[in-house]
Amino acid sequence: MDSFVEGSGVEDTGRAFGAWQMPDEYRELQATVRRFVQNDVKAVEDTLEHDATFCPPDKLKPLQDKAKSLGLWCVRTPVDYGGAGLNLLGQAVWAEEAKQVRMGLYNAACGAFGADPPNVIWEGNRQQVEKYGLPGVEKGSKCFVAISESSGGADPGRAIQLKAEKVGGKYILNGSKMWITGAAKADWGIVYARTGGRGRSGISSFIVDRDTPGLTMKEIPVIRAYSPFELHFDSVEIPAENLLGEEGGGFRLAEKWLVDNRIQYSAGTIGVAQAALDIAVKWAKERETFGSALADKQAIQWMLADSEMELRAARLIVYDAAWRGDLGQDFKLEASIAKVTATETAGRVVDRCMQILGGLGVSKELPLERWYRELRIHRIGEGPSEVHRMVVARNLLNGRR
Repeated sequence: MDSFVEGSGVEDTGRAFGAWQMPDEYRELQATVRRFVQNDVKAVEDTLEHDATFCPPDKLKPLQDKAKSLGLWCVRTPVDYGGAGLNLLGQAVWAEEAKQVRMGLYNAACGAFGADPPNVIWEGNRQQVEKYGLPGVEKGSKCFVAISESSGGADPGRAIQLKAEKVGGKYILNGSKMWITGAAKADWGIVYARTGGRGRSGISSFIVDRDTPGLTMKEIPVIRAYSPFELHFDSVEIPAENLLGEEGGGFRLAEKWLVDNRIQYSAGTIGVAQAALDIAVKWAKERETFGSALADKQAIQWMLADSEMELRAARLIVYDAAWRGDLGQDFKLEASIAKVTATETAGRVVDRCMQILGGLGVSKELPLERWYRELRIHRIGEGPSEVHRMVVARNLLNGRR
């Protein structure tokens, strides 16, 4: 599996100048993840409740052991720290396949591949990496990232109000965070707070243990099965050595986390929509109404055709963003385009597929209705579509393309 690691690139194979195709190592990655998810992971998930959000430890461990044997443990974590070290394109290919299970949009492959620590932990000092990053990889345990607040989350440079005041050798945190995914099951998290004045330069990043006194959590029920949480900080004391990076340097870390994460976030929605389309195609060929198969109806054919065309376009947009990032280019604009295109496309495709299946499409016999609910949140999560459109428009109007 060495060909899957970070830094894999496209080699010249004699193709026509300017042409692009998926490199062979990524096709192998795609096939490997697909076989594992479809044959092993789904068989386990089929024994769980429809809205299950985690796999029981006794059923999960064999899956995780196999993922490790495949060289695909903590796929986003660098090889030097015990992960598979997939670059952004590799992450996109992996996410599209790994998320094609019922709980996949919020727990890829039911957790079989482990849970990567937030990528910014690797920019910490040696002590922070050894205390938090490495154990997280070893256990594959959850951790949270707390950026959003009731004041907003799409523009953290201005919206963050959680206050961090330095007193002697510690920081005192007061305030709240909203919509934090995975917080209740996490051992620790990365929290962004204001240590200075207004604007980006006033934001700092802190490593916070889940059981720190003064930190409380409240579940926020939403339309998906996997609820986010509100975090309240009441004079929470954080040792100064848990400052991640430099004071005032938190916005850069938040941006790195958000922009990189949009690749697998976007690719995963395409994977779910592709799975829904595969279900709809199979149903259309098998289901007979009024003397002929659904597949013979022009209305159905057009719904299937539109879905296929839109998914192909969205997939290439995500690949383009990943490719630019892997080349070391600034790909914030491309990541925003990918996020909007992928999530909105996936929502339309799953909606069409539910329509094709009729009553069966909205039943809990199939994953479509769950994906429909969770994809609706994906148009808001990781920055709402409207904010990303503002980013695209701003770049366009300023002559940056």
